[in-house]
Amino acid sequence: MQPGAHAVIDLAGFGQVLDLLRASGYRLIGPVRRDGAIVYDEISSAADLPAGWTEEQGPGTYRLQRRNDGALFGYATAPDSWKRALHPPVLRLWQGRRVNGDLQVADEPDDAGPRAFIGVRACDLHAIAIQDRVFLAGQYADPAYKARSENVFIVAVNCGQAGGTCFCLSMGTGPKATMGFDLALTEIVDGGHRFLVEVGTARGAEILDGVPHRPADGADGEAAAQVVAKAAAQMGRSLDTRDIKDLLYRNLEHPRWQEVAARCLTCGNCTMVCPTCFCTTVEDATDLAGDHAERWRRWGSCFSLEFSYVHGGSIRASAASRYRQWLTHKLATWIDQFGTSGCVGCGRCITWCPVGIDITEEVRAIRETSAAMAGAGKEEHRADA
Repeated sequence: MQPGAHAVIDLAGFGQVLDLLRASGYRLIGPVRRDGAIVYDEISSAADLPAGWTEEQGPGTYRLQRRNDGALFGYATAPDSWKRALHPPVLRLWQGRRVNGDLQVADEPDDAGPRAFIGVRACDLHAIAIQDRVFLAGQYADPAYKARSENVFIVAVNCGQAGGTCFCLSMGTGPKATMGFDLALTEIVDGGHRFLVEVGTARGAEILDGVPHRPADGADGEAAAQVVAKAAAQMGRSLDTRDIKDLLYRNLEHPRWQEVAARCLTCGNCTMVCPTCFCTTVEDATDLAGDHAERWRRWGSCFSLEFSYVHGGSIRASAASRYRQWLTHKLATWIDQFGTSGCVGCGRCITWCPVGIDITEEVRAIRETSAAMAGAGKEEHRADA
């Protein structure tokens, strides 16, 4: 088969795809049900996937629920994202030892080995592409990220159900995968459990050719389109992105920043679950004898006081300034830096905010009150005239 071709496999055929990937040397990383959530971890077969489970998601709310079918991918977005696999939260950069008076420094191996990501959503494909721009574009590429992203096989899954905080439709990042995959599946559970498979690469075609399949017909395509259309109609949120960069630049002193700061705990949850946030800090550690030292890189957050600390104190001492930094970077200055928004509409920041702060509602409030204030200013000008 060629890239762009479509075929149909049954549930057993999907299991054979995973078996063939393992036989080809890939470690399988996919969704599993653990500790009351769906997270990404190493799997050995389709039996490890969260068959028949979905979630209830809302601002500050996440609960697993049973489905009335055996869908393997019947959930929306996991609290984890694939950022954890490509840009680890904790990474040792190097370690050094003093041996007989000489200093020996050893760099850490970067290659995580061949891995297959199973169940990557469209929003997360766009998030991976955004992080690729951050870590790989330009003169200086991050070697650890580069090594971890080079030998990855991606099995995408088109969404059949949106979560209560999803707004990928507003961001143009879903619910259908359009790029960045080797194989893309649409799971169809009405009238039999099957998958419409789209081939994205020659590597994907090679894997699909190794399992039983049949060519897709018009009925298969229509059934898959209905699955995606259902998810699109279920979007729990929307975000008006018109002129959003200039809107936020014009409102850096808007009173809404103080209002959200009264609720924000500056805990950094939103940055931890966000699939595109990439900030880090570096820590050095030595043993008491001074013979061994290590340097570690850890995820950082612009919500911490230490993040903007310079000699004498933190530049962003208030919660309002830190929330403004995060939101305006995500939706405005990111565009200037990398040519794209830093938000993919996955909704994780809303779901996993302890107090349920909603990024779409904050932008909406700024847009509405900004327009109202501008209108009031015009009326005042007319009155003066």
